[in-house]
Amino acid sequence: MDIPAYVRKKVEELRKEILRHEYLYYVLNKPEITDEEFDKLMRELQSWEKKYPELITQDSPTQRVGGAPLEGFEKVTHSIPMLSLENAYSFEELKEWEERAGKIILDEVWTYVAELKIDGLSISLLYENGILVRGATRGDGITGENVTQNIKTIKVIPLRLRENLKYLEVRGEVYMPWEAFTKLNQEREKEGEALFANPRNAASGSLRLLDPKITAKRNLKAYFYNIVSMDAGVPETQKDILIKLKELGFPVNPLWEHLKNLKEVEEFIEKNKEKRFDMDCESDGIVIKINERKFQERLGTTAKFPRWCIAYKYPSEAKETKIKDIIIQIGRTGTATPVAILEPVQIKGSTIQRATLHNYEDLKRKDIRIGDTVLVEKGGDVIPKVVGVVIEKREKESKPFLMPENCPECGGKLLRIGDEVAFRCTNPSCPAIAQESIIHYAKRDALNIEGLGEKSVSQLFEKGLIKDIVSIYKLKKEDLVGLPLWGEKKAQNLIEAIEKSKKAPLHKFIFGLGIRYVGEKAAKTIAEYSKSLDKFMNLTKEELLQLPEIGETMAESIISFIKSPEVIKLIEELKSLGVEPYCEEEEKKGPLENLTFLITGKLPISREEAKNIIEKNGGRVLSAISKNLSYLIVGEDPGSKLKKAKELGINIINWEEFLKLLQKGG
Repeated sequence: MDIPAYVRKKVEELRKEILRHEYLYYVLNKPEITDEEFDKLMRELQSWEKKYPELITQDSPTQRVGGAPLEGFEKVTHSIPMLSLENAYSFEELKEWEERAGKIILDEVWTYVAELKIDGLSISLLYENGILVRGATRGDGITGENVTQNIKTIKVIPLRLRENLKYLEVRGEVYMPWEAFTKLNQEREKEGEALFANPRNAASGSLRLLDPKITAKRNLKAYFYNIVSMDAGVPETQKDILIKLKELGFPVNPLWEHLKNLKEVEEFIEKNKEKRFDMDCESDGIVIKINERKFQERLGTTAKFPRWCIAYKYPSEAKETKIKDIIIQIGRTGTATPVAILEPVQIKGSTIQRATLHNYEDLKRKDIRIGDTVLVEKGGDVIPKVVGVVIEKREKESKPFLMPENCPECGGKLLRIGDEVAFRCTNPSCPAIAQESIIHYAKRDALNIEGLGEKSVSQLFEKGLIKDIVSIYKLKKEDLVGLPLWGEKKAQNLIEAIEKSKKAPLHKFIFGLGIRYVGEKAAKTIAEYSKSLDKFMNLTKEELLQLPEIGETMAESIISFIKSPEVIKLIEELKSLGVEPYCEEEEKKGPLENLTFLITGKLPISREEAKNIIEKNGGRVLSAISKNLSYLIVGEDPGSKLKKAKELGINIINWEEFLKLLQKGG
C-alpha cells in the first residue's frame, strides 16, 4: 500500500511529540499537557498505525506494551562483565580501599563521584542508530537474559535517544517504587497470591515475566549510571557520563555529587543518611567511584569486583523489641499470613506495634518465636519488618512457632497446595473471605447476578443479610425493601436475578466458586468433561490431569477444594435451595472441532488473529506443550516448543499447511 508523504510526516511528528511528553512526565516530572491531551495524541497515533501497519516501528510509543506472551528468554553474553561491588561498612574500610588504590596508581590525585545505591535489578541496554534494540538482565554477570519486550514497558526508559548515535550500550538499575510495591502486594493479597518480601524481589520477578502486558502494570522505574560503549567515544569521567546520560534522555539518580576527596565523600554519606528515605526507591547505601576513567582502567578488576568502585552500606536502623504474640491474619482469598504483635517501639517518629512475617516459610527460616527479642526496621521508612532474632536473649523455654491446622476466623482447615509457600483457609464460607467470594460468584462472567455488585454485597454483609454464597438464595424481597437506596423495583430485580442464577451453565458455576487457579477457560474444559455437578464433585486427580491445560498444581487445587467438608456441605445446601447448574450442549463448531493447536514463532498474521481463526472454526489454542496437542504451528524464529514437540512426536505444520488443513476440514 502506498503511504502518502503527509501521513508519514504526521506519524513521525506524533511519535516525537509523544516521546517528548513521556520524557517530561516520567523522567523530569514536569508535564506540559494534561493526561487527556496526552491520551488524545496516543489515540491519534494508534489510529494512523492501525490504518497503515507498515508504519509501525520498534521505537513507536504504541509498542511499549504489545505482542503475545514470550515463550522464554534467550541468553545474552555481556560485552563487558557486569560485576558485583565490594562493600564497606565503615569509614575505616573506605580509607583502606583508597589506600589499596593508591598502591596501584602511585603519585596521582583523583576525585570521586558518589551516588545513592539503588536496591533493584541491574540491566544493560543496547541502542543502534538511536533506537533501543535490546535489554538484558545481569544474570550471572557474564550471561544475562534478553528481556527487551519487558524493558520497553518501563516508561522512563527511552525507546529512541535524544541524539542519533550509531551505537550505545548503557547500564542501570530497574526498581519498583514504594507506592507501586505496596499496591502490588495489596492486589496479590486480594487474589490470594504470596506477597513479595521487598521491592527488589518484586522488580526482579516483574522484569522476568513472560507476558509484557503484566510487566507493564507493575509500574517499574529505572536509573542509569554507566556508559559501556558509544560510537562517539565514552566520556572521560564518571561525572561527564552521568551528564551525558541525562542529555540522551535517561533518568539519572538525583542524589549524586562530584567530590574532591574522601572527606567530602564521608560528608556526602552523612548528609544522605536520612535524605535517602525521601526517594521512591529502596536504598541501603552509597556507591563511590573514582571519577577519572583513565584511573579506573589502570585499577582494573578482581575476579568479582571493580577496584575503582565500592559500596558503602549504611548501618541497619533496626531497633530491638519483643514479640508478644504471633497471630494468623486471613486475607480476602484465604491466604494465612503470620503477623508479629510487638511491644511498642519507636522507629523514625512512629510507634511500631505489629509487623508482617510474610509467610510461614520465611518465619521458619528465621526461626522467629513468641517471646523472642527481635530486630525491627522500616523498609524504605514505610513497612515495618522483622529482620532477625537476637538469639542470645532468647528464653530457654521458648518453642518454635507452628502453623495452626485451623483457620482462626472459621475453624476451617489451613492447607498448603502443591509447592505453594502460602497456607490458605479452604472454607469458602469463612467470614474473612466470604464477602469477596460472593462478589466473584455474582459477577457477569460467573453467575451474572445483576444488582449484587461490590457496594450491594458490602451493604448486605454489614446488615447480616448475607454471609456466604448459600445465604444469597435465602434473601427475600422484604429483607431488602426499606434499606438505604433499596426500593420495590430494585429489590424485585435482584430477587429475580438470584432466581435466574439457579439454572446457570455448569462452567459458569464452577468458575463462580472461585477455585484457586481455575479461570473461565479451565472451568469450561472441566464442565465439558464432567457434564454434571455430581460428576464434578467426584472428579479424581487422574481424570483432571488428562484434560487439556490442567497441570499438577491446578489439579491439586481442585481436588483439595471439592474434597473439603465445608465445600461438600455448601454444594448440598445450594442443591436443596434449587441451584441446578446444567451442562450446555456443545454445538458443532466447525472443521477444526476436537483439534488443539499451539503456535510458536512469528506468523504472517498476529497471534491474536490466528487464535481467532482457530477458535472460530472449532479448534482450541493451548498455552503449553501437552500430550493432548494435535498440531504445533511453526512460524519464523520458533522457540523451545519446537524441540519439545519433536521429542514428543507431535504433528508440526507451518501456516500454509494449517490453511490447507482448514480447507480440508481437519
